[in-house]
Amino acid sequence: MLTEAANEAARPDLSAPVSEAGRRLLGLVSEQVPAIRADADARDRTGTFPVEVFERFARAGVLGGTVPAELGGLGVDRLHDVALALQEVARADASTALALHVQFSRGLTLAYEWRNGKPEAAALAERVLRAMATGEARVCGAVKDPPGTVTRLEPDGSGGWLLSGRKTLVSMAPVATHFFAYALVEADGRTCLAAPLVALGTPGLTVLDTWDGLGMRASGTWDIAFDRCPVPDADVLVRGPVGERGDAALAGQTVSSITMLGIYLGVARAARDAAVEWQRERPGAPAAVRTLVAEVEARLYAARATTAAALAEADALTAGVPDPAVRGPRMMTAFQCAKLTLNRLAPDIVNDCLTIVGGASYAGSSSLARLYRDVRAGWFMQPYTYPDAVDHLSARALRIDRDDDYMSTRAARPAGRR
Repeated sequence: MLTEAANEAARPDLSAPVSEAGRRLLGLVSEQVPAIRADADARDRTGTFPVEVFERFARAGVLGGTVPAELGGLGVDRLHDVALALQEVARADASTALALHVQFSRGLTLAYEWRNGKPEAAALAERVLRAMATGEARVCGAVKDPPGTVTRLEPDGSGGWLLSGRKTLVSMAPVATHFFAYALVEADGRTCLAAPLVALGTPGLTVLDTWDGLGMRASGTWDIAFDRCPVPDADVLVRGPVGERGDAALAGQTVSSITMLGIYLGVARAARDAAVEWQRERPGAPAAVRTLVAEVEARLYAARATTAAALAEADALTAGVPDPAVRGPRMMTAFQCAKLTLNRLAPDIVNDCLTIVGGASYAGSSSLARLYRDVRAGWFMQPYTYPDAVDHLSARALRIDRDDDYMSTRAARPAGRR
């Protein structure tokens, strides 16, 4: 017979941490959840970013959650545990969880650079990670160019660089201190991808309050403009040539994004809890309502199991398959299967919860209305959006040759189609 601890660890439902560092992180974020939940609806109505929450996260050490312990962080490196912490925050407010994911994601990817990158990349990663551990650095990934824009990095003539362009959909921007802005750069006669690090206050950098989203309204998903921003050579990570085929990038792209699944699972769980609590206060539910409750329970079980399975596979591959080119496609395929499944199940769960509660949930002041809008964001999150996920999964099944590195393939497209 399984012990209680072993049984809990064996449950494939993202209900408990699998590492001591994960337990510490979950405990720290749980302390903040009541305050996050209390203000979530008000922040959603006004689109106000939870600055005070992130100040508390910084003081508590949460912002260094995925920074290696050797560099002063909590050392959470299991994707399962990061997703679990994000789920807990998202049950209170998905906007806050989405912004926190940005910091956690940078910690995970920079930790890989610190351990496995070239000396110059490892040095930059260590410098940033140490600052993240103290809460001093809050680092955004500025990835997406708006239509018609190409962000470029050009030599300044004295060994440094100048960055020009614009990025959109940059979450956590209101409290960010640094931005990794993906850009095109000419190197050795080829067009390459680069990730320059730009600090807040750099001349030519402008943070623009442009966000007016359908959901995730308090996530601070702003635009960032660069007008010949000076960037030291030591603050530039140069990636591979645009269009160069290779599956190694898929491993990093999975690690940087798969934990977001916890956010949408958290939204679905919050909706379920709200609807069930509402119905428990009104005994004698008609058969149709009880049927909906049963459907919600079944869908939520499937969503939790699928998410947990993908995270477990990604963790196992990261630990057991050293070559990122080998593990990358397997990690990404598991991720996309779970993402596609969750992106269908979670909105259905929230929609049924609105139906259970009835007209009261349709009011703008209803927490369920906020959850209904927030859960839709999952479809648009890279990697991949729905069309690209369909291409990826069908190509793998049908053995169709396809370049799955969405960063490189998108950079190769004409500016208007990015």
